[in-house]
Amino acid sequence: MTAPSTDDLGVRLHAADNVVVAAREIPEGTVVGGVPARRAIPRGHKVAVAGIAEGEPVRKYNQIIGFATVPIAPGDHVHTHNVEFRAFERDYAVGADVTETRFVPEAERATFQGIVRPDGKVATRNYLGILTSVNCSATAAKMIADQFRRPGLLDEFPNVDGVVALTHGTGCGMADDGEGIAVLRRTLAGYAEHPNFAGFLMLGLGCEVNQIRGVSEGWRLDPSRPVATMTIQEQGGTVATVRAGVEALKAMLPQANEVSRQTVPVSELVLGLNCGGSDAYSGITANPALGAAVDILVRHGGTAVLGETPEIYGAEHLLTRRAVSPEIAEKLVERIKWWEEYTAKNNGSMDNNPSPGNKAGGLTTILEKSLGAVAKGGTTNLTGVYKYAERVTAKGFTFMDTPGYDPVSVTGIVAGGATVMCFTTGRGSVLGTKPTPSIKLATNTEMYERMSGDMDVNCGVILSEGESVQAVGERLFQFILDTASGRKTFSEELGFGQEEFVPWQLGAVM
Repeated sequence: MTAPSTDDLGVRLHAADNVVVAAREIPEGTVVGGVPARRAIPRGHKVAVAGIAEGEPVRKYNQIIGFATVPIAPGDHVHTHNVEFRAFERDYAVGADVTETRFVPEAERATFQGIVRPDGKVATRNYLGILTSVNCSATAAKMIADQFRRPGLLDEFPNVDGVVALTHGTGCGMADDGEGIAVLRRTLAGYAEHPNFAGFLMLGLGCEVNQIRGVSEGWRLDPSRPVATMTIQEQGGTVATVRAGVEALKAMLPQANEVSRQTVPVSELVLGLNCGGSDAYSGITANPALGAAVDILVRHGGTAVLGETPEIYGAEHLLTRRAVSPEIAEKLVERIKWWEEYTAKNNGSMDNNPSPGNKAGGLTTILEKSLGAVAKGGTTNLTGVYKYAERVTAKGFTFMDTPGYDPVSVTGIVAGGATVMCFTTGRGSVLGTKPTPSIKLATNTEMYERMSGDMDVNCGVILSEGESVQAVGERLFQFILDTASGRKTFSEELGFGQEEFVPWQLGAVM
């Protein structure tokens, strides 16, 4: 993407675009992009700078974001009232944009202060967890975790970040084989194996479809990691279970506390990329800045994981062009086709996204939203494509098939091994991703200032103060290293991250 040109009123993202984005509210008659606005244009919304005939494409980022449903005159407000989503052919041009990655020499690569586990995995946090096999054990799990929030209980264990209960709404009323239970078990396995857990308790009811024995088959756990399992029925009820669960976790605390941070290369970092509550500035400020940080991370040997398949729809051709092999590109295209069939089967459309909040922020179609969303992935080669919650093993920039619904998406990415999460937002989403820290990136200064207790980094300075995308990306990269080294994010300080564990529920509920 070429560098955007800006004035005080509008942002043109490419010279070939026939719309510009309002940098602030534009009164009727005000000249923006060389043409007078024919009506007031809300901030973040688009104004036509050329005539667009009915049926012709609307272009932003020099890409198609929709098609005019009526003739659009220069100066018109361009949005859902005169633009619609239509399917169109994309040139996947596999590998056309693959380039040689210019890696930083190993002796010069960035480092952070991480926690090295006995099996060699590197953690950024040090939690004890409570995982649940079924929704029926959720309340008891939360009761156990609540006991460790009482003053004084963790005072003797300063290296333990806390005890977190990750509960969910399924685990029974489902088939005992097939895709639904496979996804759930893969998600739970990803959290059980996650380096940010020093140990955990697996809690079930006892009679559920998703039996603990089946859940734990195939787990790749370090033998030294403390693990306990129990069911409410075997323990004799809720009160006895809470008591036994607390005692089991207390027994793990001394070992969990015996950690210290040490200097490790950034190649050990796995960075999750997600967005939520997007606005028209997401693709101009926060997402490109995060992409710049990802490019730096990859050049230093690290790994980044982009998700939200419905939110790259219409822009997936930009990723296939970066795929290092036809097989990787085909994996991505196959997931796109799966989503087209999945939404059609459920009487939906890929354009059901954007959300009302996205549209209020100026995003008109899924095509426009996707083009901004893929900017989070930077510019380096696509080295891997993974199923939901599948363990990410490739280095470099990768993709995971996740839904666009934020809690479900980030759950899959963390299960895949992400040890830091970056979350861009324009409307002001609040979200945590325990046991992984979540960094909130604001797309605009106005929202950042209004929600300063939730937003960690203001990428809005790219527009409000004229900072370059690269400069903000470099600052963000350092913020990521600081967070990986133990700096608390606002979502951590506020206690977010327990309720946002939401595995993707597939298959019939019976």
